[in-house]
Amino acid sequence: METTNRGRVRVETTAKRVRAFVNGRPVADTTHALLVWESPHYPTYYFPVGDVDTDSLKATGGTKHSPSRGDGLLHDLGERRDAALLYGDDAPLKEIRGHVRLDWDSVDNWFEEDEEVFFHPRDPYTRVDILPSSRHIRVEVGGVTVADSKHTRILFETGLRPRYYLPKTDVRLDLLTRSDSVTHCPYKGTAEYWSIGEGKDLVWSYPTPLPESQKIAGLVSFYNEKMDIYVDGVLEQR
Repeated sequence: METTNRGRVRVETTAKRVRAFVNGRPVADTTHALLVWESPHYPTYYFPVGDVDTDSLKATGGTKHSPSRGDGLLHDLGERRDAALLYGDDAPLKEIRGHVRLDWDSVDNWFEEDEEVFFHPRDPYTRVDILPSSRHIRVEVGGVTVADSKHTRILFETGLRPRYYLPKTDVRLDLLTRSDSVTHCPYKGTAEYWSIGEGKDLVWSYPTPLPESQKIAGLVSFYNEKMDIYVDGVLEQR
């Protein structure tokens, strides 16, 4: 990959084929996408304008300004208002000149090669490892043990602290109250949550995780930062 930086923005090329679909038809299809880190957490796809269905684009006459990327020309994407930004030859970041940024939520389906991507683009520098472990994990809330297991799977995700996933049979399910909260992850999938007493959303699970995270399907994890977790008898720092 070739990398360019301007301030906090990083731009890299990717060899993956990236496609965007609206109403069942492709509006962008390229093997020359850019990954642009507009925030430090994950990238955004930018398409060469020649690989976008320009018949779907309609200039609105408006612009959207960014200190690092300059003024993008706002376009509707079919009936999707202000769903695309086109960067012209005056963009201060030369790599994005002649590229189109499609708003993630304005597109119905995103694909890398033939695999659908959910929630936001994957970061090529994020890795998820899920390893079985016989370490003794015990979880307490207010001095009460809510989970105790020697059959843990530990999830290691780049930049984040390890998370312990335990079988439900090793968890005091009677202490858990189902929450309405839901979160999404492009590496793991959609999580459901439980609360414990006054502690909201302390526990979560991925009932049907994405293929690369199948090892945690149906297991339960705990919010390390808000609970007392003992690993082989040693209390972890929150």
